[in-house]
Amino acid sequence: MNDQTQPKKAFPEERRYQYLISGISDYAIYMLDPAGHVSSWNPGAYRFKGYVAQEILGQHFSRFYTPEDRATDLPARALHTALTQGKYEAEGWRVRKDGTRFWAHVVIDPIHDESGELLGFAKVTRDVTERKKAEEALRESEQRFRLLVHGVTDYAIYMLSPEGTVTNWNPGAERIKGYAQDEIVGSHFSRFYTDEDKTAGVPVRALSTAAGTGRFEAEGWRVRKDGSRFWAHVVIDAIRDEAGELVGFAKITRDLTEKKKADEALEAASAALFQAQKMESIGQLTGGVAHDFNNLLSVLSSGLEVLSMQRKESDSPGNDVRTIDSMRRAIDRGARLTQQLLAFARQQPLQAETRNLNRVITGFETVLRRAGNPSIEFIVDLDRKAHSAVIDSARFESALLNLVVNARDAMPEGGRLVISTANVKIEERMSGSPALAALPAGEYVRVTVADTGTGMPPEVVARAFEPFFTTKEVGKGTGLGLSQVYGFIKQSDGDVVIESKAGEGTSISIYLPAVVEAAGEGEAEHTERVLIVEDEPDLMDVAASLFTSMGYDVVTAASGREAIDVLEHHDVDILFTDVVMPHGMNGIELASYTREHYPDTKIMLASGYPLPALKQRHGRDLSEFAFVNKPYRLSDLARTLRGAM
Repeated sequence: MNDQTQPKKAFPEERRYQYLISGISDYAIYMLDPAGHVSSWNPGAYRFKGYVAQEILGQHFSRFYTPEDRATDLPARALHTALTQGKYEAEGWRVRKDGTRFWAHVVIDPIHDESGELLGFAKVTRDVTERKKAEEALRESEQRFRLLVHGVTDYAIYMLSPEGTVTNWNPGAERIKGYAQDEIVGSHFSRFYTDEDKTAGVPVRALSTAAGTGRFEAEGWRVRKDGSRFWAHVVIDAIRDEAGELVGFAKITRDLTEKKKADEALEAASAALFQAQKMESIGQLTGGVAHDFNNLLSVLSSGLEVLSMQRKESDSPGNDVRTIDSMRRAIDRGARLTQQLLAFARQQPLQAETRNLNRVITGFETVLRRAGNPSIEFIVDLDRKAHSAVIDSARFESALLNLVVNARDAMPEGGRLVISTANVKIEERMSGSPALAALPAGEYVRVTVADTGTGMPPEVVARAFEPFFTTKEVGKGTGLGLSQVYGFIKQSDGDVVIESKAGEGTSISIYLPAVVEAAGEGEAEHTERVLIVEDEPDLMDVAASLFTSMGYDVVTAASGREAIDVLEHHDVDILFTDVVMPHGMNGIELASYTREHYPDTKIMLASGYPLPALKQRHGRDLSEFAFVNKPYRLSDLARTLRGAM
């Protein structure tokens, strides 16, 4: 036979296994003697652990374990388990030659000869560090998501089965809808809908739309556990698995009741403003016509008197007397008509009373803010010592809304709008200035609405208060807004001043005679306002009830950030804050911020931790603040308040 016809030489079985193991680099495959010393080493072992064969052969395999595992004798226990149970399998940290660690999946099998004598162990190790990192990342992501969902209280976030059954429930859902998790899980989500919506099939259509298009979004009335209704914004997203099968729905609900009320108030205020402007223009026209008509009637009436006197002197009155009497009666009816028209032109008398303008503005602030738009920075800067004024508050609110709407329209691309108050003393020499010439000397309250909009040139400023004058395009304005404000303020013995430059914005200031209280009189009438900062809604309600029972005006905030917003826009006499808050600024940080920026505000801290523990935990002396322990009672608050005062 030649070489081509000779069969290839077969490798011994053992040699084939050696080649197989030597060709594997994704697994560390090596042998241990019965005592655990390394007796073979493949390329995969070198790649994972960094040792070449010459470095590791004869070494004990425990050197691959961490010091912590060696301290618990894990290597010996692994060999014992493999020997007694026929196999050892586990995962854990192992150490490379350079000291770095990797997460390993390990299998150890005992090797026996034909007689059952233990020859050693076969050890297979795989580096699964990346898999572990991915699993940990997924676990952390899921944990963060759970914490996020359960940390949200402003939104109801929960899952539905494909049929619409509630499968989980977050604290926001409990706060908004009133059901605890064990009360609602397993129920159909249609129970949140009104009877009218259920009859109309709205819940079914919502799920059908979400399943068909992937998303359903709407607003409408929903029902709480106690039967009360709230206006909700609802989003339902379909959730599908990797195969595209529908596994359920994610549902997010937000309570927009306050926003809806504000929108309705704004709409009502806008309607009232429109009506006031319309009535103002009709009143001006009616007043002018009635005045001229009255003059004509006066001429006719005087003429008839003369004719009557002449007819009495004659001898034959005849039918002329009856004619003159009829004409006189017609003139009397016309005079009564003109008086009615003039009364309408003057409109109703002002319902004026002494009011704190700061409180009027803050009470109407929600409507004023809604009159703006998201691109405008809205700032309310009120002088805490601003005097009161005699004013018709409803007409004042209408005038202020008018100015805010004008400022908004002057900033189509966004900008800054500031409403401010201040006390102003006008002296004799000031009253002679062109801007304030009509005002006598004395104390005034100034209310200013300033914007960073397009501004007005001098010729427009000069005519701004004229009825029907407007620079807006046709259909965008009546030209009665500023004239209405001007007429109302003049009727209230005040004045309005415009300061504006084209391209630099406009500032419109209302000056009203101040009601200056005697020393100590204002304090006696002032109701102190307390700001309660508490992230637990139930506890916030209890605290609010306690302070209200003591005669305080209460405002609330659920976080440090919300509290700062309240402090910026409202006069606050007392800050009462929880120390431990889960998100953002804690109570001590809020107290320090308040002490720095609002030094006149008294500060009380509340906590379930005793004061010494808080001092140690936060590393600072808290004696500068009043402190009350939770749980507190009315007497505790009253006693602490007396100390703080």
